[in-house]
Amino acid sequence: MGCFCLKKVRNKSGYKDPTILASETPFTVNEVKALYDLFKRVSSSIIDDGLIHKVEFQHAVFRNSSKQNLFADRVFDLFDVKHNGVIEFGEFVRSLSVFHPNAPIADKIAFLFRLYDLRQTGYIEGEELKEMLLALLGESDLLLSNDMVEMIVEKTMVEADSNGDGKIDEEEWREFVKNNPSVLKNMTLPYLKDLTSLAFPSFVLNNEAEIVGNK
Repeated sequence: MGCFCLKKVRNKSGYKDPTILASETPFTVNEVKALYDLFKRVSSSIIDDGLIHKVEFQHAVFRNSSKQNLFADRVFDLFDVKHNGVIEFGEFVRSLSVFHPNAPIADKIAFLFRLYDLRQTGYIEGEELKEMLLALLGESDLLLSNDMVEMIVEKTMVEADSNGDGKIDEEEWREFVKNNPSVLKNMTLPYLKDLTSLAFPSFVLNNEAEIVGNK
């Protein structure tokens, strides 16, 4: 009764014991088990191999596996810690834990920095901000003119790039977020504290323009 099917999944690729994952994240053992049910649904939706492929991730986020989006691609890449083109269960839980209400703020800030650091240079440049903002707007109901987008990017760079070198480093980013806490709004999913009836995380479609300090 209440079997987590340990015998069946213990040999699955990427499987991690829920007790271990609970000790490494803000999730309880029961919450990790609930996440495994979600993971199983997503990882078997197109390719039933116990791993989440990008096409399955796209389908879970947008209900349309043929729709490409820079934001979804970046989130997938950050969840794919091993950079092998798939998300294993352990990667899924650990990565998703940053969105937990009890996750350290520093972890949320760091995750968001890596999300915007599209070229993985250790800096966020204005063009990267613009690319991500346009991708986010493409999935929201908010319509902004090109001039408004440029203004948001310019305003963010002016405020965040304190040393004026044309890019935002991690220290500048932390200070910018400290002064603009609304930037972290989408980095917390309250329902992760009560994993009863769980759908795929909806972190993509939550008023995304706020994420770069659009006030």
